[in-house]
Amino acid sequence: MSAPPMPAVKGPQLQSFGSGLNVAVIGATGGIGGALAEALDRSPAVARVFRLSRSKAASDSSLRLDLEDEATIAAAAAHLQAAAGTLHLVLVATGILHDDNGLQPEKSWRALSGPALDTAFRLNSIGPALVAKHFLPLLPRQGKAAFAALSARVGSIEDNQLGGWHAYRASKAALNMLIKTLSIELTRRSPSALCVALHPGTVDTPLSKPFQGGVPDDKLFSPAQSASYLLGVLDRLAPRDSGGLYAWDGRRIPF
Repeated sequence: MSAPPMPAVKGPQLQSFGSGLNVAVIGATGGIGGALAEALDRSPAVARVFRLSRSKAASDSSLRLDLEDEATIAAAAAHLQAAAGTLHLVLVATGILHDDNGLQPEKSWRALSGPALDTAFRLNSIGPALVAKHFLPLLPRQGKAAFAALSARVGSIEDNQLGGWHAYRASKAALNMLIKTLSIELTRRSPSALCVALHPGTVDTPLSKPFQGGVPDDKLFSPAQSASYLLGVLDRLAPRDSGGLYAWDGRRIPF
């Protein structure tokens, strides 16, 4: 799929999904997740936006979900099934690149660390997969719906020309494969539903903050810009596009 960049919009229409949509945003306290939830709140097509994150906020539509605790994922899915019945859009807006416990993008294989690799895979691959396990059954069997997880261009094996960033690249590549595999099973259950990975671009959030030095101003997006682009991409994707990795501008990124 190839498309020119799309301008930011104040309220995504999501016309291809219909109306009265129930939406869940996992990672809603993060930069991109919060922007996605706010944009969806303004969409005339959306009935309810459920915000899920590790720390529960003071809101009737906010739930606790810890990617490292499957019990919280299962409980959140059960709660939403009781509250909404079905979900038309599930967005997993989570990811980790660095932390204060030794996880940093590796410049060489000499920097590889078992604990760092474990952290990257638990949060970038395993957590989203467990969300899919419990949330894909909440998608309707008929009509357009989508499960989408934030991935990254650097998770593309074919596109990797620089090396380095081993844990992040590998964990996102694993996520991309999980999305592809999940999409095949989802198609059998819900033929019009999508299961896709999304590359949000370089977004001005704490995740990218230490690595923004060489990014041109016009390629450093605000969370609101990125959210608008991603929702526009989802609106334009068709069932035949399920299983792919798509950039913020709608272009498909090879695995």
